[in-house]
Amino acid sequence: MQPQITVLDAGGQYCHLIARKVRDLGVYAEVRPSDTPAGELAGRKGIIISGGPSSVYEAGSPQMDPAVFAAGAGVLGICYGQQLMAYLMGGHVRKGDKGEYGLAKLRITADVPLFRGIEGEQQIWMSHRDVVGEVPPGFAVTGSTSTCEIAAMADPSRKLFAVQFHPEVVHTPSGLDILRNFLFDVCACERDWNAAGQIESLEQHIRDVAAGRNVFFFVSGGVDSTVAYTLCLRALGPERVYGAYVDSGLMREGETEFVRGLFERLGATHFRVEDARREFLSALEGVCEPEKKRHIIGEQFVQVQERVLQGGRFLDGQWILGQGTIYPDTIESGGTARADLIKTHHNRVAGIQRLIESGRIIEPLTQFYKDEVRRIGRELGLPEEMLARHPFPGPGLAIRCLCSDEAATVERIADGWILPVHSVGVQGDSRSYRPVLAVDGFPEHPEYVAELVNRISVINRVVARVASRVALDDVSVRPAALNEQRLARLRRVDAIVRKATHDSGFDRRIWQMPVVLIPAGTSEHPDSVVLRPIDSVDGMTAQAVVMPSDLLKQLSDDLLAVDGVCAVLYDVTNKPPGTIEWE
Repeated sequence: MQPQITVLDAGGQYCHLIARKVRDLGVYAEVRPSDTPAGELAGRKGIIISGGPSSVYEAGSPQMDPAVFAAGAGVLGICYGQQLMAYLMGGHVRKGDKGEYGLAKLRITADVPLFRGIEGEQQIWMSHRDVVGEVPPGFAVTGSTSTCEIAAMADPSRKLFAVQFHPEVVHTPSGLDILRNFLFDVCACERDWNAAGQIESLEQHIRDVAAGRNVFFFVSGGVDSTVAYTLCLRALGPERVYGAYVDSGLMREGETEFVRGLFERLGATHFRVEDARREFLSALEGVCEPEKKRHIIGEQFVQVQERVLQGGRFLDGQWILGQGTIYPDTIESGGTARADLIKTHHNRVAGIQRLIESGRIIEPLTQFYKDEVRRIGRELGLPEEMLARHPFPGPGLAIRCLCSDEAATVERIADGWILPVHSVGVQGDSRSYRPVLAVDGFPEHPEYVAELVNRISVINRVVARVASRVALDDVSVRPAALNEQRLARLRRVDAIVRKATHDSGFDRRIWQMPVVLIPAGTSEHPDSVVLRPIDSVDGMTAQAVVMPSDLLKQLSDDLLAVDGVCAVLYDVTNKPPGTIEWE
């Protein structure tokens, strides 16, 4: 198909999300590098320039062909895209007085086609530090926030529009209307895309890539790998698809038994469980740094894979490796040319890359997001019990069991307590690794959390104290490793949380709920539990969800009764600036 819309990738974390939202609106879209020559974009009705982690005025930052602006197609710049448009067309871009990450309020200041039908103050989602200080000749300011004077600009006569915020994310409620206005009012697009009915083309893709070879899958029991495995079963037949589940010792309570039963019900003829608990824990002994953890886990998976493959004679030319990788795994791992590394996923480490480069891998879901994978699974007739499962990270509980190689004390500041426990965040499309701010009780407004993170530059996440054995002033961080005792503690508190949220129905109101163990407490009770319930569509952005008070009270009482638990904390940070997982 000839795409009507091209999204120019400037390295933004949400680049492919933009293209998917356009497709959701019924218009076929593609993604191309930001510096694609204008001549190669002939025939497009619209161009969208994505966000990105760079500064337009720095050497080596993503650029684009200025001729795109004069080609006659509608152009929409988003975040970095607005700044690039301003920079290339004679405006001025500068570093802002402070960053703006998360929720903000937009005041629309001009009547333009992009905002048709959108009235009043609008909630929007921001993730930037640089700002447009002066619009280019011919442009007018069309929107502003309390922090960003030029939150939107336009030259409607040339069909050029730009916004500093992200209309593609669910936390900009009017964002879909803005994109719809751009597609149909500005660009005069026609509906030519329906995401349903992808199974036949996916199965043909599998047959083409397999080219007569058989497929070996290492499955997790999660939605992505199970859907990918089932697609291969349908495309190739059960005799050509072999599945193995690696028990790494980093799994939840009862997980191995659940996965074994699931694949029996799927009709998997060739399926086995590989016990690798001892070797994973041995390799991770004494490791604290999250990126190092992920790399070790990824390489350990590759070693186990190689052993299983060699033992089953799967390394000859008749076998290739299958995976359930979806798009957020690759974009957050720097998987496109301009994307900043947020965190390394276990299926994008060096060992897996070697398999990819040797042509021994098939990943049928790499252009899909979690909600789309669930739709495919429903078309395949997979059980809702499995499709409704919350996402669980490939590295397992290892990245939810935070470690420390040194002691540190809590710092009291005017706004709360800075816990010397670092977590990963995403701010301005870039990775951050910073301490956490703890506050006493839940903030009244979500905007206050974003304001704290924007104002206190040393943090990227805010947690609320729910209950604790001691005052936060008496809490300290102690050296703590990833060991059997702490993993068992995390496994127990995770099981308590999962049962309570399932029995109450709360788990059906959220997208995911990581339970994190952090080494903050006392000598007798060295760890604290962090609850992280969030709502999301695809994992690229997320909003913290507050659970009912009676459920929270029940959970906090049960969790404090677990040996070694000092406090129960509640992560109230949206994404951005905090990633869903802490590591």
